[in-house]
Formats: sequence, C-alpha cells, structure tokens
Amino acid sequence: MPMIKTKDGVDIFYKDWGQGQPIVFSHGWPLSADDWDAQMLFFLHKGFRVIAHDRRGHGRSTQVGSGHDMDHYADDLAALTAHLDLKDAVHVGHSTGGGEVVHYIARHGEARVSKAAIIAAVPPLMVKTPANPGGLPKDVFDGLQEQVATNRAQFYYDLPAGPFYGYNRPGAKPQQAVIWNWWRQGMMGGAKAHYDGIVAFSQTDFTEDLKKIKVPVLVMHGDDDQIVPYADSAPLSAKLLQNGVLKTYKGFAHGMPTTEAATINADLLAFIKG
Repeated sequence: MPMIKTKDGVDIFYKDWGQGQPIVFSHGWPLSADDWDAQMLFFLHKGFRVIAHDRRGHGRSTQVGSGHDMDHYADDLAALTAHLDLKDAVHVGHSTGGGEVVHYIARHGEARVSKAAIIAAVPPLMVKTPANPGGLPKDVFDGLQEQVATNRAQFYYDLPAGPFYGYNRPGAKPQQAVIWNWWRQGMMGGAKAHYDGIVAFSQTDFTEDLKKIKVPVLVMHGDDDQIVPYADSAPLSAKLLQNGVLKTYKGFAHGMPTTEAATINADLLAFIKG
C-alpha cells in the first residue's frame, strides 16, 4: 500500500490515481479515504488526478497514540503534498476534513494550492464559548467521547443510521449498505485517534485561519445538517474568507457527498473549472 512516513514516524496511507490537475480530498471523522469513492471516481473520469489519504489513526494509517490535533493533521497533509510535489492543487474537505484543509492552507501557505472547497465543515468553531454563543455545548462532545470509549461499535452504527445522513427524518429511505460502509470505515480506525479527534474538530478555532486564506474557497453546506449545524458554521466561514462563496443546499444532510453525490460533484466541477 502507498504510504508516507511523517517526521514523527507515523505511516500515512494514501491513494493517488490518474493524471492532470490534482484534487486532494480530506475525509471526515472517524472515516477514511474510502468515504470519497463517489468523488474520486467522478473526477478521475473527468481527467483529474485524485488523491485521498487516511488521517493518522484512521483507516489504514498507523494507529498511533498521539498527535491527534489540527496541527498534526495539517502537517501530515503538507507532508503528503510535498512528497507528491503537488502544484496547482484543489483541496476538498468534508466535516473535520474541512477544518484540516483550512488549517493546512493557513499554516503552510498557498504555493501549492489553487482553490479549496469545504463541505459541511466544522469551521469556524463548533463548541459554544462566550465569543461563539451559537455553538454546541461542550457536554455534547463529552457525550460523543463517552460513546467512543464505552461502545464504539454500536455508536458507529447509530450515527450513520440516524442523523449523519438524515435517515432519522420523516420519509427518509435509509440505505443499509451506506450505513454499514460508514461503520466499516469507522471500525478500521483507532479508538484513541477517534476519541482525541472529537476535541480536535470541536474545540479548534479556525477564525484566524479563515481570515488568512486568499485563494477562492467554495463553502458548501446543507441547511438540515444535524452534525455541524448550518447557522454557526458555513455562513460565518464564508464571511471570514477573503474569497469565499457560500452555497446552501435546502434539506441536505451532513453526509451529502455520499447521499447527494451527483449534485455535489457537479457543483465542485463547475467551481474548479470556473
């Protein structure tokens, strides 16, 4: 399997398919590069080079006990882009991956980056603070950690079977294969990485990162997102970005890259080519 080794000795698994302008995909918590299958194949067939990695502790990457924070996530992504010597890359991040993309660009600069898109992403800040009164209370995230620590296998079924894909909404038609694929990806990763990752995605404040970014950024979010609530995320991120465009999807759930792949892929393609 293709791997790179980070400065602190972690093996990061990645996929690298095709030729052309590179699109680099950063996945959400607690998943893997496999969550981008619908996008990877679509853009590969459109003539792009598509790359996705498993975040440290996730998927096929090393189940290391440390470094599960946004600084390490961004540095691991930078190590991958340097190893592959990517230029003019488009970075696409979903959920936690959206935070990873934002922090990577702000921390490592734009020399290798042409555009970015963040989908149902965690920035600017998920947790409620005096400066972020619209955020979610910290005990919500403490509860997620407790479920990871006590019965991760059940939690990783209940989340995709319910709010992640909006399958708990009236009239929704759950796809069992989608639910089990989410479960499969989650259970491939390490419990420590997933436990610590909840703090990383909920308590990292991306406000200053967003302000630094100059490249065009498409901010895509569904207004029925039950995981990263719309009002305290996408509109605020789009305002903080120097060159951000907000695209809101009526009724779309958090996992829209999977359940609404045709729409998301078409809009990403238009943005990249625009």
